Parts: sequence; C-alpha cells; structure tokens
Amino acid sequence: MKTAVYPGTFDPVTYGHTDIIERALKIFDKLYIVVADNPQKAATFTKNERVAMLKDSLKKHNSSIEVEYYDGLLLDYVKSKKSSVIVRGLRAISDFEFEFSRALLSRELEKYIETIFLMTKDDYAFLSSSIVKEIAMFHGSVRGFVPEVVERKLKEKFRK
Repeated sequence: MKTAVYPGTFDPVTYGHTDIIERALKIFDKLYIVVADNPQKAATFTKNERVAMLKDSLKKHNSSIEVEYYDGLLLDYVKSKKSSVIVRGLRAISDFEFEFSRALLSRELEKYIETIFLMTKDDYAFLSSSIVKEIAMFHGSVRGFVPEVVERKLKEKFRK
C-alpha cells in the first residue's frame, strides 16, 4: 500500500487544501492528514475544531484518509505511519522556495523520506487560510473558497 503524509495547520481548511488532498489520493492508497500548529502564528481554531472540519469536509474519502493532530516532529510522525513520502501543496514561487528548503532539511535528517510537491488548481492559486479568515472577519462571503462546514464555523467565530 502506497501511503503519504500531508501536513498543515489547516486553520481553516480551504478548497486549495482539499484539491491537493484529492489529487494526492490519485497517487497514494492512503493519505495521513496531519493537523499541526505553526509556532509563529496563533491559531484561530482549536486543534479539535480543525481536525473536525477536515473530517467533515473529506467524508467521502473516509476509507482512504486518516486525519489527526500531531505536535511533534513531522519526520517522527511519517516514520510512525511507516510512510516515506510527505506531500506539500504549492500555490506560487514563494511557496516553492519555503517548501524546497524544508524538503532539503527533511532529506538531510531522514534520507529515505521524500517530499513531493503538488501545484494547486489555478482556481485556488490565490487562496490561503489567512485571506479566508480576513474576509470572514469582516463578514464577507467565503463561499466557493471553503467547504460549507468551514463557512459555518467562520460565521460563528466572527459573529458580532
């Protein structure tokens, strides 16, 4: 069975994320989706909320995915799942520069773990969780950018 790990903060999950997940599932039999924290950013949603939104958004893929929170070193998680592939999504050149340096460091630490990059659809190239949260914060519509469950949670979070 071919497996891979797709890490992210998913704060919140967007259609850009789900696009990468669905395309990765065309390559891998099982995808472990790891919700993590970014130490440089305060999360808007709790780890449990992020995991729940991902699970709800990806229900149709339940047999092919596992979504969970992990707060350790990503490479340790990959090893614990007996995988050797990390999937990273790219939107722009700036994403590539950041992810490329991470991939090189990962390979230095664990030679057998590979990182593959998937470009998101053009429709989502501009999309980020930060932009979605900013729109929602000012009560703009995020329809078409995030799954329905996320849209509802954002409205609840930023209700006046």
